[in-house]
Amino acid sequence: MTRTEHLHAFSDDALGDHDAVALAGLIRRRELSAAEVEAAAVARLARVAAPLNAIAYPAYDRPRRSDDVDAPFHGVPTLVKDNTDLAGMPTNHGTAAYVAKPAKSDGRYAQQFLRTGMTVLGKSRMPEFGLNATTEFRDGDPTLNPWNTAYSVGASSGGAAALVAAGAVPIAHANDGGGSIRIPAAAAGLIGLKPSRRRHIDGEAARMMPINLISEGVVTRSVRDTAAFMAAMELRWRNPGLAPIGAVEGPARRRLRVGLLLESVTGTAVDSETRAAVERCARLLEDQGHVVEPIPVPVDARFADDFETYWGLLAAMTGGLGKVTFDRSFDAGKLDGLTEGLRRSFTRGGWARTPGALRWLRRAAARYARAFDRCELILSPVVANVTPRLGHLSPQVPFGELMSRLRDHVAFTPMQNIAGTPAISLPMATSKQGLPIGVQLAAAYGDERTLLEVAFALEGQTTWPRIQDLPQPHAV
Repeated sequence: MTRTEHLHAFSDDALGDHDAVALAGLIRRRELSAAEVEAAAVARLARVAAPLNAIAYPAYDRPRRSDDVDAPFHGVPTLVKDNTDLAGMPTNHGTAAYVAKPAKSDGRYAQQFLRTGMTVLGKSRMPEFGLNATTEFRDGDPTLNPWNTAYSVGASSGGAAALVAAGAVPIAHANDGGGSIRIPAAAAGLIGLKPSRRRHIDGEAARMMPINLISEGVVTRSVRDTAAFMAAMELRWRNPGLAPIGAVEGPARRRLRVGLLLESVTGTAVDSETRAAVERCARLLEDQGHVVEPIPVPVDARFADDFETYWGLLAAMTGGLGKVTFDRSFDAGKLDGLTEGLRRSFTRGGWARTPGALRWLRRAAARYARAFDRCELILSPVVANVTPRLGHLSPQVPFGELMSRLRDHVAFTPMQNIAGTPAISLPMATSKQGLPIGVQLAAAYGDERTLLEVAFALEGQTTWPRIQDLPQPHAV
C-alpha cells in the first residue's frame, strides 16, 4: 500500500454500516449476537489496524466483555485510548521512554466507561503523552489517516479516530486536553464532542493538574451515537453540580444566537477551504432560523503564550517524575523531540513564568465564559487549516519549527480546555484532496444538550462525508 490511498474495512458482515446505537438494538432484540458482532470487529481490525498503525495493544484473545445485558451498549465493540488503565492491559501513553506492565486495576474513568456495556478489544494509539496534534513518533511508523494515508489523522486520539473512520469499530474512547477529541474527529470525518469539565468521572491525570484540561468522551460516525453515549454515562454516574443532559434524540426548535469566530487566538489566518466550511455551516444555521453574527476572539492576546507555558510545565512534570509516575525503568533520554523540547524550553525560565501564566489562564477562562452572555453558541474552525501531510507536525521536526507549526494549526481548541466548556467537531465538508474538514460549535459550561440538538439539525440538513462512498478498489 502506498501512502496515497484510502483504506477501510466496511463490508457486508455483522457490523455492516451500522452505528453503535443500531448494533446495540440488534443485539438487544437478538437479531445479532454479541459474539457475532465481536467476531466481525476483530476481523475488521485484523484487516486495517496494522496498515493504519492504530492499535497500541490488541486484546482480541481476551477482550473485556460486559455481563450486564441491560447496559445501553451491551456487546458493542470498542477500544480504549492508551492513556487509560484497564486491568490486564498495559498503559504506555504513546511513549518509548518505558514499557508498561499490565495495569492491576481499572482506572476511575474506565470503571464508568465500562458500565455502558461495550466490549473492549484493546488500546488505541496516541502520540507521546498526548502532547502533539498528530499521531506520529520519534521512531517507527505514524498512525495513518484512512481517508488518505499520506496525511495525518490528528491527535491525540488519532488511533481511535482512524479505526472508527475506517469502520473497524463504530465508537471508540477518546479524551481531550487541548483538542485531542476534536482535532482527530475533524481529520477523520467524525463526530467529536469534548464534554464539560467533570461531566464524567475524572481520570487519574486530570486530578493532578493545576488546571484540569482533560475531558473524556468518544469519537463516532453519528450524532445519535455521541448523544446516546452521553446519556448512557449519566445512567451510572452524574455530576450533581451539572444539569443532566438526558436523552437527546433530535433537534430542538429554539432560535439561538450564534457567534461566528474566524479570527484565531494565535493570529493565524484560516485557510480558504476551512473558512468556506465554517461559512457554509453558518448559512445552514441561518436557514434553521438562528442568528449568526461575528464576534471577536473571546480571550486576550497573551493566551497562546500562557497556554504554551502550561504545556511546558506538564511536559516537565511528565519527564521529571516519570520514574515515580509511570515506571522505574522510565528513561527520559528516549522522550521524543516535542516532549524534550517543551521540557528544555520550560526549564529556561518557565518556572518563573508559571504563577503568572496560571493566573492569566484562569482569568481567560472567566473572560471566555462571559462570551456566552451574548450568544448561546460559538461557531469556528476546529483547526486553522486542513489536516497536514504526515511529517509536517512530526516530533522529528526541529523543536522551534514544530512549535511554530503547532501554533498555526491548533489555534481554536485550547480555549475550551482552559475554560472547561463543551465543544463539538462536525464533519461539514471535504477538501479538494478529498480530506474531511471539521467545524466546531462551542457552548457554555454544562450545555452539551444544545450542542447535540444543533448537531442533529445539521446532520439532517446535510450529508456527512463517508469513507465507504469513495471508490471501492482501495477497500481491504
